[in-house]
Amino acid sequence: MKQKDLISPGRRQLLKGGAAMAVSVAGLGAMSAQAAECSGDKPPHFDEIVDVLVIGSGFAGMSAALQAKEAGASVMVIDKMPVFGGNSTINGGAMAVAGSKLQAKEGIKDSVDTMVADMLKAGRGMNDVEMLKLVCNGTAESCQWLEAYGVEWKPFVQHFGGHSLPRVLQTVQSSGAGIIRPLIKAAKQHGIEMRNQTKLESFVKDPAGRVIGVQVRDGYYFPQERTGKMRLIGARKGVIMATGGFSRDLEYRQMQQPELNGDLDSTNHPGATSEALKQMMLIGANPIHLDQIQLGPWASPDEKGFGTASQFNTIATYPSGIVVDVRTGERFFNELADRKARADAIMTRRDDQGNPVYPVGFTNAKGAAQAQTLEWGLKYKVIQKADTLEELAALYQIPAKALKAQVARWNDAVKAGEDKEFGRPMQKAMALEEGPWYGVRMWPKVHYCMGGVKVNTQSQVLHLVSNEPIDGLYAAGEATGGIHGASRLGACAVAEGVVTGRNAGRICAASAAIELKQA
Repeated sequence: MKQKDLISPGRRQLLKGGAAMAVSVAGLGAMSAQAAECSGDKPPHFDEIVDVLVIGSGFAGMSAALQAKEAGASVMVIDKMPVFGGNSTINGGAMAVAGSKLQAKEGIKDSVDTMVADMLKAGRGMNDVEMLKLVCNGTAESCQWLEAYGVEWKPFVQHFGGHSLPRVLQTVQSSGAGIIRPLIKAAKQHGIEMRNQTKLESFVKDPAGRVIGVQVRDGYYFPQERTGKMRLIGARKGVIMATGGFSRDLEYRQMQQPELNGDLDSTNHPGATSEALKQMMLIGANPIHLDQIQLGPWASPDEKGFGTASQFNTIATYPSGIVVDVRTGERFFNELADRKARADAIMTRRDDQGNPVYPVGFTNAKGAAQAQTLEWGLKYKVIQKADTLEELAALYQIPAKALKAQVARWNDAVKAGEDKEFGRPMQKAMALEEGPWYGVRMWPKVHYCMGGVKVNTQSQVLHLVSNEPIDGLYAAGEATGGIHGASRLGACAVAEGVVTGRNAGRICAASAAIELKQA
């Protein structure tokens, strides 16, 4: 047997990728000689050096940066995009917290064990249990930590799908910007260096294999891959990867899930791509659950991206309304099931040719009272208003008699305190007795990557072969995999990002510093 036949197809592809990278680096002119030192016996000379380098400026990245700074480390945050915050800024700003002060105020008895059980159920048992416990254990204290930096929550607890009880807090802005802006403001006040348009190109390792810094494109203009000046940034204590997921990387996401093609929109910002993940894999990081990609079941086909419908459906339709098939006027799933169950159910609504038949979710004025995006949704006709159920049926071509009968059955279920049709939790269920009515067409969008690199409870990235930590490399947030298993519960992205980001920042800052040389 020839030697090349002993190399697996995956390994052969990885070797080809490594060769391509070597060719790319060799073409960088004057920079290439300096970069070449990284793999030799001579230590490289860095353009800049800090204790902790954080890559990514979302929930995980900013939490890591501030926690490391609190521990006394010098910190730099870099982001390839022109604006800080990534997906976190356009996130709904909802955080699942087990044992919050607001839960206690409303008499809601919750526990870390209950939250762990809920996430395990949603994750179909695929979750990394130790990491899951770390996240759930850290939510209450991290919530208070955010408040100390100026984050404000709405004065009530919400019940998101898949959670067995209400435990979700949401920023007063109904946006992740209500978390990101205070954290960025605090970072600048505390002397954390913030660099945008700075794209990771590759890692720098010392002869012992420790990650001691990165090569970046400074002055990068997304998505023009050849822009920017090549520079080296050193990290005495470590590099923290908080680079998010890859849902906007159409080619790469289709490698994992071929059916997630260009016909499906994404709620994520354009920079949610896979190159940082690939760089970690090139130095041996263990990828886990990359094919577990979540669809957001609250999105609408009548607008691009996250839009207005997502917040409306999350805070109004799902907890205080119902969703029906327009052909029958009847419900067809539990509106408070986990995201995977709801998205899977909605995706079955198709005609004989396989084309989507968009379901309609609706509630009344009482149910929509706290929906902050209602006005904008009405303005852009993503949400439509009807004074009567007959008018609502006509707007969406639903059989009026069947729709009215379904509403009557739902109201009977609310009065009885039991949903015999689909087993929906009824703690905060609301009868739909009078209009006006607000409806929205629904179709899932690619939203979140449950997969990423495997880390331990010290936030260290683990090697594919040895399962030992890659020295000097940490990761947090959506860049990691395994915590959520097959499906992430709503509001657990903020929880994961903040808790694991702080964990990585604290541990990285406490690690031994190595001596690096500056150019």
